[in-house]
Parts: sequence; structure tokens; C-alpha cells
Amino acid sequence: MDITLNKIKAIVRKIDNFDGVNIVEFDFNGIKLSMISLELSSNIKIGTKVVLGVKPSHITLAKDLSGQISASNNFETTITSIELGKLLAVVNMEIFNTHFESLITVNSVNRMNLKIGDRIALLIKAGELFIDEVNCDWNYNKPRVGTFFSLI
Repeated sequence: MDITLNKIKAIVRKIDNFDGVNIVEFDFNGIKLSMISLELSSNIKIGTKVVLGVKPSHITLAKDLSGQISASNNFETTITSIELGKLLAVVNMEIFNTHFESLITVNSVNRMNLKIGDRIALLIKAGELFIDEVNCDWNYNKPRVGTFFSLI
């Protein structure tokens, strides 16, 4: 089971900075995403096109989520496939033609009764999101690059 870095095309919409801490807000097809960063390149400005990254192990899934949560980044998506290993599982999802992978335990897949086609909440803490590419040309058909890590 190969795991790849999740990549999200977004546009910088807001930058707040205080005492060396940056909170950057992005637009991902109308969904607001937030990132906390201690360092921010000077070429990151409002309107900049970026590709955000998040590790599959940093994506949390929730079924039938209600109420307030602290994870800044959360939206609904659809499960497209589930790859089960002995201990870990890769749950593949898609929204706006963007593919996401979450690495969770097989026990969680079973406990949550996850199935292909389920609508689930995808959650990412602001500190887990990072800028992978800046000033990107989104019109390219660049294949997903490399393998993040492989599970045996």
C-alpha cells in the first residue's frame, strides 16, 4: 500500500501576523482553509496561487459529525476506495476533482463502518497544512509525484 502526499490547489485570501506567528487563509473552490506557520516566505501574498500539502496521517475522518470542533479545516467529501492492510488502511476520497488519502487504522474503518460512497467529514488541523508549491500553473497535468512512504 503506497501513501502519497495530499496536494490541494488554493489561492491565498488573507494573512494575519502577530509576534512571529502567521495565520494564512486560503480559498479551495469556495472552502476556506487555514494554516498556522512560524515562517512565511515573502513571496506569499494575497492572491498567490499555491499547492498546499498535508500528510495522509494528518487527515482525520468523522462520520455523522455535529457540533463545534477546533480543527479549522473541515469539509465533506466522498469515499472512493478503501485499501485495507493488516493494521492500517488508506481511505481515498475526492472533492472538486481533488484526491485525498487518509491513513487510519483498520479498527477505525470497521468501528466507523466506512464504505465506498459514504459522505464523511475530512478534518485537518491548521498546523498540519503547509505550502508545497508557490505561484503554480494549475493548467498543467502534472502527475502526483513520488511516494510519501510505503507500508508493507
